Amino acid sequence: MILITGAAGNLGSAIINSMLKRVPANQIVAFVRSEQKAEQLKKLGLNIRIGDYNDIASLDNAMKGIDKVLLISGLSLERLKEHTNVVDAAKRAGVKQIVYTGVTMKDAATSPLKVLMESHFQTEDYIRASGIAYTFLRNTLYAEVIPFYIGDQAMNTGIHYPAGAGKVPYVYRPDLADAAAVVITNKGHENKTYQLTGDQLYSFADVAVMLSEVSGKHISYTDVDPVAFEKHMKEIGVPEIGIMISTGFAAAIKQGDFEVVTGDLEKLLGRKPTPIKQYLKAHYVK
Repeated sequence: MILITGAAGNLGSAIINSMLKRVPANQIVAFVRSEQKAEQLKKLGLNIRIGDYNDIASLDNAMKGIDKVLLISGLSLERLKEHTNVVDAAKRAGVKQIVYTGVTMKDAATSPLKVLMESHFQTEDYIRASGIAYTFLRNTLYAEVIPFYIGDQAMNTGIHYPAGAGKVPYVYRPDLADAAAVVITNKGHENKTYQLTGDQLYSFADVAVMLSEVSGKHISYTDVDPVAFEKHMKEIGVPEIGIMISTGFAAAIKQGDFEVVTGDLEKLLGRKPTPIKQYLKAHYVK
């Protein structure tokens, strides 16, 4: 039996859809926060367990009869505590393997995103120390985050973002889901770390070129001043947390924190990752 945490989220749902091509639905247990979030998953024939990372009793109940856990990283700033709760519950239940979705980057400790990213690596350390067999899936940034940074009006206004010439090997989220499904449903991945990246690095100037190519319009990229960018976001009413995340990622990308390319994703998929231009065309060209 395989437990998927965060099963109702975008990545969790995509992983489950991919797993259903590989194993029967009754071998998958979905851990979700409420009955409402479980509705669609129930229709797929999955086992459902309700709770959250801070509810120890619900975690203990969720782990009953479980062989493997796919721990999809939480979004909370209390992520490390939440993750240790999951690992502790898995250990109490005798779970044999934990697969964890972290992040691929050069050095979280020196990154502008340290407060957001360091807990991924601290979680990995905690899982190792638990003695449970592990697999770490270090995901690079999703292609799906590009619209968050450049906005849906980029086709009309161009791209204005303070990321300099920094580059990212973006990956289409369904590709990461397929890789996770391959790992969690097969043997031979115990105590391994995979850095799941695209096969090419892209700057925002490159993104502008790709958007120009798929739209037939000239889309420009402007590396705006970070202070002016933050001021503009405040003026248009972006919440503080949104400003912190957007400016933090801009600074980290500019610093080159995500400029890591490996062939791990291609090896797990048995094919090339989906071209990012294909995603951009689907999202922006209607």
